[in-house]
Amino acid sequence: MVTTLTAFLAATAGTALADLRLCNKTSSRVGVAIGYKGADDWQTEGWWNIDPGVCETLLAGALSARYYYIYAVDYDRGGEWGGKAFMCTRDKEFTITSVGDCVARGFQRTGFFEVDTGEQASWTVQLTEQTSGGVDSQ
Repeated sequence: MVTTLTAFLAATAGTALADLRLCNKTSSRVGVAIGYKGADDWQTEGWWNIDPGVCETLLAGALSARYYYIYAVDYDRGGEWGGKAFMCTRDKEFTITSVGDCVARGFQRTGFFEVDTGEQASWTVQLTEQTSGGVDSQ
């Protein structure tokens, strides 16, 4: 049975360190890739393997951009968190510069969902299971 998956987005509050974090609020292990605008070009990186109930820092330090992009897969039950922002990935650990011509360069073309941090210094994305589907933000 494939469960539709949802991501909830939230700004971290208080005196937390400035980071981009992802919390796996599902009952499955997930694999996570991120995309962001680097100094000279777009970058994608993966994979973070995150156990159920665990939060992981994807980017340490104050966030330098407003928009980040995330793609995640549910290793145990199938399903994914994705979107319409296409970027390059591969099956093994990767850091890829540029988001164009993914297939021609030997990579997969993967749809990431957008995270609007509102220019906050830190942000936490929470992956959750939900039967109604979609990507929600809060």
